[in-house]
Parts: sequence; C-alpha cells; structure tokens
Amino acid sequence: MEIKYVMVKKSIKNSIINGKYKINEKIPTESELMGMYSVSRYTIRRAVGDLEHEGYIYRVQGGGMYVNDWINHKVRSERSNQSVGVITTHIADYIFPNIISGIDQVISAEGLSVLIGNTHDEYDNERHNLLNMLDNDVVGFIIEPTRSTLENPNLDVYQMIVNSGKPAVFINSHYPQLDFPYVEIDDTQAEKKIVDYLLDNGHERVLGIFQVDDLQGVNRMNGFIKSYQTHPDVSSSGDIMMYRSGDEINSVLSKIKDRVDVQSESRPTAIVCYNDQLAIEVIGMLSKEGISVPGEISVAGFDDYEISKFVDPSITTMTHPKRHMGETAAKLLLDMLDKNKGANKMLDSELIVRDSTKGI
Repeated sequence: MEIKYVMVKKSIKNSIINGKYKINEKIPTESELMGMYSVSRYTIRRAVGDLEHEGYIYRVQGGGMYVNDWINHKVRSERSNQSVGVITTHIADYIFPNIISGIDQVISAEGLSVLIGNTHDEYDNERHNLLNMLDNDVVGFIIEPTRSTLENPNLDVYQMIVNSGKPAVFINSHYPQLDFPYVEIDDTQAEKKIVDYLLDNGHERVLGIFQVDDLQGVNRMNGFIKSYQTHPDVSSSGDIMMYRSGDEINSVLSKIKDRVDVQSESRPTAIVCYNDQLAIEVIGMLSKEGISVPGEISVAGFDDYEISKFVDPSITTMTHPKRHMGETAAKLLLDMLDKNKGANKMLDSELIVRDSTKGI
C-alpha cells in the first residue's frame, strides 16, 4: 500500500503538471491541504517538502507556497540517456510504426532514447502526453498534430514548450498558429497527381472523400479541386464528400453508398479516398452491393498502406515515405538541438497504379 505522504505528493504534483495549479500561482495552505486529504500536518509537510526540493513549489516567507516554473527550474535527475518525446495519433497501426522506426534509428545513433505517446486523435490525450513529456524532461519533441484544422485547446501547453526552449518538429501536418518546423508530404500536389491520372484515363465523375479536421485531408481535397481546375471540360462533374475523424465508419460508408446508387445517372465512375484504410472499406462496401471494382467503379487511396498491395483488388495509391519522414524529422530535431534554426521539409509522393483502377 502506498505511503500517505507519497499519495498526497503525487496528487499535488499532478495538479501542478496538469495546470490546476499554475506557475507562480499560490497553492492551498497546509491547513487546507490537511482538510482536502484528511491527513496530518506532518504528512503534508513531508509531501510539500519533497515537492519543494524537486523544484515544483517554492515558499514565500509569510506568504504561503507557490508553483515554481517546474519546466525550467525543477531539480533534474541524473541521466546517462536523455529522451526525445514522440507523439503520434495512432501508434500501433497503419503508417506510424515505420515512421517511429525511422525516428528511432536516427535518435538512438546519437545516444538518445525515444519516449512515445499516443493521442488517438483526441485533444485530452495530446495534452496529457505533452505535459508528461515535459515532466520527464525530454530534450525535444516530434509531434503529429491532433485535428490540425480545428481550434486547438492545448496552445497554452505548446507555449510552455516554446518558453522552455525545447525544440519541436511536426510531422504529417502542422498547427498554423505555431512556428515549429514541419516535415510533410506535398499532399496537394500528390492528390492532384492521382486525380489527374483518373481524369486523363477517361473518368469524368470522380468522387473525392476527405477527412477535413486535419490539414492532410484539407490539402488533399485542394489537390482534387486543382486537378479539376486543370481539366475544364469536366470541371463540373466532380463531387466531394467530407467527414471527420470521429465519425463512425459505417455512417461514412452509408453516405458513400447513397452516392453510388445504381439507379443514379450521376453515379461516379471512380472514387478517391483520403487514405488506403478508407479505400479498403469502400471496396468492401461496393462488393457487398454487387458493384465490381474496377469494372464498374475504380477506387484509389493514399499512403501505400502495407496491405494495400495484397487485398483484392490491389489498391492504386500514392506513396507515403514513412521511414524517410521519420529519419528526416529526427535529423531536423537533432540539428535544432545544436541550436540551428529548423526549416520545413516537403517530401515527394509517387503514384502506384494497381488493380483497383482502370481507364474507361
């Protein structure tokens, strides 16, 4: 069973790290803390004494206890191996294992370790991971933003990172409000390339399906539009459907199904999806509806997901330089740790034509 003063110490520390007690803000008095935790004055004094020693709080003679600038001035533990904080939206599947592997290869070669966090594309998880990594004194951050086109409630934590002087690099997308360098695919040009391929091969009615609460999705949607702008003869034939990351996949598929109603004269001859994961789901839905791919409708994805070449039909897609992105982001961060100013990096994507599309 955990000792009482340790439990109290952890609780107060969590309130400091999570921002309940803000830097330079007064915390409750010893008597108030005794009442809050139902413990003795001795227990409170041991807990706050440890926190003071570790640099989380400081005392003002006759004025009480205040939150210290714990990010920059807390006592650092002796470490032979410092860490880089890596935060992604979905750590265990899709493109991220290869990105993380690329990061780790570069970081570990410099004697650093990687501390990994997973947000599941939720702001609360992003906040928790950022604060936890600040508390663990990582030397820098590599971050995939959460819902990067929406108003972010964690900008105060990002400002803490700025104030700490710790470098940070974004991958895949970025928050426009923050002046951190980023490593991204040129999603707009890449999407234009795949839609150009379809339009140049006789497709006029292409349905584009894009996730619009992240910058990648918006940029890919812009590439879809640019392709139609450069094909004026069919510019009125394209169609766009938008969804958000939190939408249930069955709801998204149901809306797509409505667009491909076999009785509709405007049914698309091709569908381009936000990514390969969605493309696989769409192909499955079309198969259940008795619609052949690519016989009746061509389907294309994005990211060159590992299994996209093995499903039937194999999926036409745009490459995602996963490992190269991780390596590039890690090298950029190391350069910034050497006090150099980081510059944005845009990576190329190549079209891979497989069996899920054909000309008409």
